[in-house]
Amino acid sequence: KGFKVGEKYVVLEDKDFESANAKKTKTISIEDFAKEEEIDSVYYEMPYYLEPEKSGVRAYALFREALKKSGKVGVATFVLRNKEHLAVLKPSGDVIVLNRIRFAQEIRDEKELSLPGKEAIKPKELEMALSLINQLTEKFDITNYKDTYADDLMKVIKAKSKGTKIAAPKLKVTHKSADLMEQLKASLTPAKKKRAS
Repeated sequence: KGFKVGEKYVVLEDKDFESANAKKTKTISIEDFAKEEEIDSVYYEMPYYLEPEKSGVRAYALFREALKKSGKVGVATFVLRNKEHLAVLKPSGDVIVLNRIRFAQEIRDEKELSLPGKEAIKPKELEMALSLINQLTEKFDITNYKDTYADDLMKVIKAKSKGTKIAAPKLKVTHKSADLMEQLKASLTPAKKKRAS
């Protein structure tokens, strides 16, 4: 990997990255512990399953069970692909999951966004929105959600590999209403139809 220093590039090898901090490139360092609900989901990035080496089986099991009993998560740092990362360590069944999370400076400040205030909401609109949310509330089951785009893309790849041309499907044009209530009803109608079928 090359880094620009002044007018020239310095090329680093794997050993150079290790020499920056050899310990950090080989370990997960637990900084402290916290309640999971204190960590906003906006920070979460990528989960990894941790598996112990043979010499660390007992320590792994002990740490996992202690996390379960405490109800806390570990906050840790580690180096991956030549970059330091922050993470949350959490037990899930028999495995410890390392969830890579972002540092505070990586998150855009919401004050930079142009957002509407609460004064724009009419009480009747809020009441109806809550009613619609309640009608469609179910116990969360991840298996109900499929990545259909990946399947569709694979069909295109296979067809193209055989020399077949696939025409892009025609998109149905929907006209947006300025009325919030109509938009809410319209956005929830397809969801109701899917559940009924």
